[in-house]
Amino acid sequence: MNLNEAFDVSPGKLAALKERIARLRIDVRLIEEAFTRGGGKGGQKVNKSSNAVQLKYPPLDLLVRCHRERRRTVNRFLALRELVDRIEMRVSPGTSERLKEIERIRRRKARKKGRLSGPEGSAGGTSCGEGPSPEEA
Repeated sequence: MNLNEAFDVSPGKLAALKERIARLRIDVRLIEEAFTRGGGKGGQKVNKSSNAVQLKYPPLDLLVRCHRERRRTVNRFLALRELVDRIEMRVSPGTSERLKEIERIRRRKARKKGRLSGPEGSAGGTSCGEGPSPEEA
């Protein structure tokens, strides 16, 4: 894979991705790249052109397929960024921003679940004095 080709993304994003690749010591020459036909929304152009990108990294047996945009260059960048995320999650889980985000979401869901289920439990609980009338109790 050649990183010197033009990607249709901002230079800052490309520089940040190259820095992550260098920090993780990923050999870009080992990344196998293939282009396949896309599908879904986008009309005739999307269905006829080979703009879906498939990247394979054999040392860790990772495969990423990306067809988020209509342009091949943007899909190449997005697929490479996804591949670097997955490599970082395997090689260096302590520095992985993706794992930190997943953990933040997990904690947020646990807090929300804890708030929803009070001491009575989530089923059958009443609030704001809507319990049984004094005659029924």
